[in-house]
Amino acid sequence: MSDWQYDWYVLGAIALLVLCSLLTRSGYFMFGDLLPLTERMRRALRFAPVAALAAIIIPELLPWAYGDTPRLDIKALASLVAVLVFIRTRNAVWVIVAGMVAFWLIRAVMP
Repeated sequence: MSDWQYDWYVLGAIALLVLCSLLTRSGYFMFGDLLPLTERMRRALRFAPVAALAAIIIPELLPWAYGDTPRLDIKALASLVAVLVFIRTRNAVWVIVAGMVAFWLIRAVMP
């Protein structure tokens, strides 16, 4: 496959992925009145953002290998500092600043 064919192939794949993403994401907005969700489904969907966030963050903070237990590292300690700052201030900027400063300080102190 030559370079220009490869470029068109990649651009075509990206365009199809954009179209699929647009259709699936906008489908509920366009047809939501025709297909109403039950109250039980609405209650269940309230927890989807929290579940997705936990699924992304927890493996990053507590990495482990098969047959091994999770181990605490610098990121877990810095995130604990960030959570404590959030509980105290309820300010997202302070959470980011405190978490990063704690990460840098712990990384500088620990070998």
